[in-house]
Amino acid sequence: MIYAKKKEMIAMLLAGGQGSRLGVLTKDVAKPAVPFGGKYRIIDFPLSNCVNSGIDTIGVLTQYQPLELNTYIGNGQPWDLDRINGGVSILPPYVKGKAGEWYKGTANAIYQNSNFIEMYHPDYVLILSGDHVYKMNYELMLDFHKETQADCTIAVIQVPYEEASRFGVMSTYENRQVYEFEEKPEDPKSNLASMGVYIFTWEKLKSYLIQDENDPESENDFGKNVIPAMLNAGERMFAYTYGGYWKDVGTIESLWEANMDILDPNVPLKLNDPPWKIYARNTGQPPHYVGDHAELKNCTISEGCMVYGKVDHSIIFPSVTIGSGAKVSNSIIMPNVTIGEGAVIEYAIIGENAVIDRGATIGCVNAAKLSGDHREITVIGQNIRIGALHCVTAGEMVEENTPREELSK
Repeated sequence: MIYAKKKEMIAMLLAGGQGSRLGVLTKDVAKPAVPFGGKYRIIDFPLSNCVNSGIDTIGVLTQYQPLELNTYIGNGQPWDLDRINGGVSILPPYVKGKAGEWYKGTANAIYQNSNFIEMYHPDYVLILSGDHVYKMNYELMLDFHKETQADCTIAVIQVPYEEASRFGVMSTYENRQVYEFEEKPEDPKSNLASMGVYIFTWEKLKSYLIQDENDPESENDFGKNVIPAMLNAGERMFAYTYGGYWKDVGTIESLWEANMDILDPNVPLKLNDPPWKIYARNTGQPPHYVGDHAELKNCTISEGCMVYGKVDHSIIFPSVTIGSGAKVSNSIIMPNVTIGEGAVIEYAIIGENAVIDRGATIGCVNAAKLSGDHREITVIGQNIRIGALHCVTAGEMVEENTPREELSK
């Protein structure tokens, strides 16, 4: 076995999810690799949180469409994780002896990588979901775990009761010890939702992973199996309450909302916070250019962009070209998109490398798609071309090229 220095706590980042609710945006990439906020990817948040919390050893468990995510992480240099002892390690499923298997669930993924964990002899293991946007000090959570002498600590956030059925929810005593846990209940008894952030005492967790793996009826999932088993056995489980910004960006609507939150000065998601930076791989593009007749209002424009049209309340990623007379509002334009002259884009997410030809309209208003002030989000997939003068209806998700109509002369 490779010699490794003992670590008090290491992190295991679950980044293999398909993110099927994001539709065409995750057709070719895992959800943690989806671009976010003008220059980041979703996985930048848990990676940066780890580094800012003093955690220098991270295993990233990949499975679905891992190529782009693996390439993006590389040797971990942007997050100061290119280290000889520790750093970041990509952990895909692998063949063992004569057999190999995919990760069957979150618990099985950790079980299959027990040897990686054991190599560092940690006292504690931090297990993270790789598809949430938030800034959190895991060191404070570890202090709480130690103070309560917990076997498992679960980070929780209060959510509206009408949304609680989307999450694992728990009920606690006044001292925050958990006495009941339900995974995505139809009728939630509590609004304390799991953030997908857990700290386990490793020796205790290891025994439950082995037990879970030997149970043929188990779905090998933390929320459905391991946590309920620990709770039923009377293990010490506590909820660590988090009061900052946190967003599950697993749907089109929530991904759009989280990006728009960056533009709202009243939302506590600050990406320019010097003590707690969110690190990302730099594209190395030149500064953006704004043409003489361009108009910009409450938006972010990343490097390498060429803007000749109007942009209002939108997030523009690197190397985007917006032609003269084009209008972009309340939208997310991902990297390397070309928007032709006179095109109109409203309440939309445009995938990487897409081309919107001259005069096309994305997010055409349709009475059936409106509900009060709510607009459904239109999504254009990666590498898709929308033909000139074509109209894409509000709320539509496009994954095939549209006809290229001839502009009238």
